[in-house]
Order: sequence, then C-alpha cells, then structure tokens
Amino acid sequence: MGDAGMVGLMGRVSGVVGPGLVGEVMVRVRGGAEHFLAYAAESGVRIERGTVVMVVEYLAPRTVYVTAVYDS
Repeated sequence: MGDAGMVGLMGRVSGVVGPGLVGEVMVRVRGGAEHFLAYAAESGVRIERGTVVMVVEYLAPRTVYVTAVYDS
C-alpha cells in the first residue's frame, strides 16, 4: 500500500507514542487491522494508549507518524 493509501487513515494507540519512545498503533487497513510502529508527528508530544489518531505520514513498510484526532 502506497503513502497516499495510508495517509488519513484512523487508528488507535496500543503502545504509548512520545519523545524517546517508539510507540505502536493499530490501523484498519487491507480488510483487517494491523500494527505499525508509530512516532508523533509533532515533536515533544506524548500520545497515550487508547487515543484515536490519524496517520499523517507513512514510511514503508511498517512505520507511521500520527497525530491525535481529538483534543484531550
């Protein structure tokens, strides 16, 4: 799946995303749900487990940059 197909997809944080951490998100893609390594799109931001996020950048094959969809 190319960059354009991943950007804009929604997911949920399954492992905290934040400074100095490689987080994890689960994204619904290709007819199922898959885990991706995740980084915050904005530096210094921490995104807690369970937060709904949107993919803003995709680096093949398994890395995404995300931002929280809703303000907490």
